[in-house]
Amino acid sequence: MEVKRKRVGILYHFSTKWMGGVIYIVNLIKALDFLPDEDKPEIYLFYKPDLQRFVDELNYPYLHKIIRPYPTVHTTFLKSILTQKNLFVDDLIDQYQLDSIFPLHDYPVKSKKDCKLISWYADLQHKHYPQFFSLAKRIERHLRVLFILKNTQDLVVSSHDVKGDFYRFFDIPSHVNFHVYHFVSIVDKFPTYSKEEVCSQFNLPEHYFVISNQFHKHKNHMVALKALARLKKQGKTVHLAITGKLPEDTQSPYVAELKSILDQNNLHNQVTFLGVLPRDKQLSIMRHADAILQPSLFEGWSTVIEDAISLQKPVICSNLSVNVEQLKEKGTYFSPHNDEELSEILVGRDFSAIPTPIYESYEQRVTRAAQTLLKILT
Repeated sequence: MEVKRKRVGILYHFSTKWMGGVIYIVNLIKALDFLPDEDKPEIYLFYKPDLQRFVDELNYPYLHKIIRPYPTVHTTFLKSILTQKNLFVDDLIDQYQLDSIFPLHDYPVKSKKDCKLISWYADLQHKHYPQFFSLAKRIERHLRVLFILKNTQDLVVSSHDVKGDFYRFFDIPSHVNFHVYHFVSIVDKFPTYSKEEVCSQFNLPEHYFVISNQFHKHKNHMVALKALARLKKQGKTVHLAITGKLPEDTQSPYVAELKSILDQNNLHNQVTFLGVLPRDKQLSIMRHADAILQPSLFEGWSTVIEDAISLQKPVICSNLSVNVEQLKEKGTYFSPHNDEELSEILVGRDFSAIPTPIYESYEQRVTRAAQTLLKILT
């Protein structure tokens, strides 16, 4: 008997400058592959051409890959209001007979279509750290949230912490139904490189910690470098490997601050900048580190922590409520503004000797996430 599958549209139009969003969609589709075959929905993936390399790694059995540049936001928003049609998605619903669409950020009007339109908002960082955003970007983000709350029925957030922020900063209409989806890190192939191979290839010592974040100011690499400098003055050496793409702006004030700490404390032989790496090599570096360091000032739900959980690696992270929600008693926490506290943690425990498994099994986590997603999407 042929299975009648739900038809789910996935909008994939994030900038590669925000790898969190890019990876979010890839992992979401991969997670659905953990469902029993009869439960798997049919996915219509609408994506920008510059995301082709990420689309190519998807092997979901009921996936339709459709190149579709996203409409111009401001113009389409205005036209949607004037016509009282959501011109971002109405044509897709009709053409592909979709039962639902996710993740929808642009909701200028209530849709009249018989389709479940599911909004998503990653976090409200601009409310906590407005100084990290231009005035125009803060206004844009605020207005987008207001339109979503006015016109959507289903809103997905990444954590209970983010949901709490919505109630803190906005008046939530009674028709908005919140869904909390805890993103999980999918590992297609667990790394097989030995520690000796990794250390040799990347010139790393036997013991090191790793930060795998983009170089945004809220990622707070600074506290880690200050902790290394503090330890060096005490005659203690800790090595830090850092992956991620440096900003294209060579005049970046944040990068200049980091370089200043490195130069003033002569830390260059204790910090290895590795840049952007293929996924298998990045995971290998994380797998063989003593622990994963996540010092962020703000997160909606940390991809890096999810990677660490999938790899069964201990995590040292800032004591944000969302990080505690993610790791619970399994994490080792410090104040993100306290380099002294972090320095004591780095030398106060042999993280490499912590027995595994630390967390629940990979299969249990991913299967549960897939089941949650199915309920949200259908």
